[in-house]
Amino acid sequence: LGEPLFSCDSSDSHSSVSWIVFEGRCPTERETWTRQMDFIMSCVGFAVGLGNVWRFPYLCYKNGGGVFLIPYLLIVFVGGIPIFFLEIALGQFMKAGSINVWNIAPLFKGLGYASMVIVFFCNTYYIMVLAWGFYYLIKSFSATLPWSSCDNIWNTPMCIETYHQDCKNASLANVTISGNMTCAELADARSPIIEFWENKVLNISSGLNEPGQFNWEVTLCLMAVWVMVYFCVWKGVKSTGKIVYFTATFPYVVLIILLVRGVTLPGAYDGIMYYIKPDWSKLEEAQVWIDAGTQIFFSYAIGLGALTALGSYNRFNNDCYKDAFILALINSGTSFFAGFVVFSILGFMAAEQGVDISQVAESGPGLAFIAYPKAVTLMPVAPLWAALFFFMLLLLGLDSQFVGVEGFVTGILDLFPGRHYHRYKREIAVAICCLLCFIIDLSMVTQGGMYVFQLFDYYSASGMTLLWQAFWECIVVAWVYGADRFMDDIARMIGYRPFPWMKWCWSFITPCVCMGIFLFHLVNYKPLTYNNVYVYPWWGEVIGWCLALSSMLCIPVSVLYKLVRAKGTIRERWAHLTTPVWGPHHLEYMVPPAWSCF
Repeated sequence: LGEPLFSCDSSDSHSSVSWIVFEGRCPTERETWTRQMDFIMSCVGFAVGLGNVWRFPYLCYKNGGGVFLIPYLLIVFVGGIPIFFLEIALGQFMKAGSINVWNIAPLFKGLGYASMVIVFFCNTYYIMVLAWGFYYLIKSFSATLPWSSCDNIWNTPMCIETYHQDCKNASLANVTISGNMTCAELADARSPIIEFWENKVLNISSGLNEPGQFNWEVTLCLMAVWVMVYFCVWKGVKSTGKIVYFTATFPYVVLIILLVRGVTLPGAYDGIMYYIKPDWSKLEEAQVWIDAGTQIFFSYAIGLGALTALGSYNRFNNDCYKDAFILALINSGTSFFAGFVVFSILGFMAAEQGVDISQVAESGPGLAFIAYPKAVTLMPVAPLWAALFFFMLLLLGLDSQFVGVEGFVTGILDLFPGRHYHRYKREIAVAICCLLCFIIDLSMVTQGGMYVFQLFDYYSASGMTLLWQAFWECIVVAWVYGADRFMDDIARMIGYRPFPWMKWCWSFITPCVCMGIFLFHLVNYKPLTYNNVYVYPWWGEVIGWCLALSSMLCIPVSVLYKLVRAKGTIRERWAHLTTPVWGPHHLEYMVPPAWSCF
């Protein structure tokens, strides 16, 4: 970065600090949000995403209904909020993205590289859901939904539009019910919704080793979504902060409309009761607690570095402590509210088909692209409800996507400060990021693309990688830099010290929670399958583990590399490499009169 212009020493609590201002390479003044609400809305848009709508409600139903809120809320307060606050406060204090923020303890800068790898992978595969949603949205603008009938070229002879309740009686196995089909044959029948998804949208092959051809319609949708993301991000937070006012709030309007419609449908009450009815025995199952913890780390977008990047654009004196609690309340509240919307619709679908809700409850893409499309075919004015749902899905994912790209680009640009670089460096960096991700995404719009998508989803940004990242973030801040020291820094920013609970969580409780869930995932690891039928080949699993380890190994490898390259004894190397390096903005806020500069 060049030779230091001057450095300072102090006898106060920050005595082991390197204050460095670089001659000729001083970074330009960092951009800030136009108004603080821009930051709030950006965090809401990023953290409140598809998982709040398609994962939490299913987990709540599966893990004891209302009882699931007990482990969920407990882990929110011992894991979710402490790390959420830590990442935002760290970004605000250091005024840096996910890499340079670890100048607070330079030896552990590998944490920044790890989060960059994870968020890059997330940016790569997450957008596929938006491409599929955009494709469904386009197909919704038709008089008859294409997935509502078996009269299309992608349908097979086993396609059947209507489930027959008479077939629930086992004695009718050989009775002809639909056309020339008996009930026994109907057991192997496929709905037009599934055939549209697998035969038309995915055109899925038999396995990972058969990539097949491109689906050009989905490829064009993917390209269109990437163009949207680019123009949302290319001008920085000044423009991004305006766009999220629509992308983050309009989904709530759609959720309310869908809830009003859902509760008026027959069977809605039963669906909602399935969602919230408590089953106290579930609290004794370890998996319930693991599901709660994993969901929190996913839905709070922890460990990706994007929250750090968003926080870095705050004013230095912004009350990020208050913001963290507001955002946590919005995030968890949205998850719980979305459950009423989802299960009112699923209750209606179960009542219409005469089956138990357990037979229609889905999670993940199964809810978005199979269960809900099936439900809307049973409603009057089906195209309207389909278009509303997929527009909401697109907006929920879009702001999560472009804020993820913003977090990645911020980390890259922070490595190249100064005015003398290309004036369009942000636009170029965003374009390169989007193009690289798009090229990788092309492997996911082939006939074998779903198998590639699942590899990324299961390994690259899995519970293990996020938990590993969160564990080390707590350890470095609490034990290397110092929890009390960081609390003092936060007090410098917001004017008061946060409740000591935060310090206790960073130091003891949260690392234990993270490592406990991490080890549970490791011990209970199961090889990846598709639809519980297709088992991935050994080389596919190797690729998956390479994706996971590419981020996890950044931390220990970086530490070892820096220690080996440094000079002096181990103690001297440690002392030098854990000495924080501050930026120029810290001089304004943190240098007391007692400092002597030379």
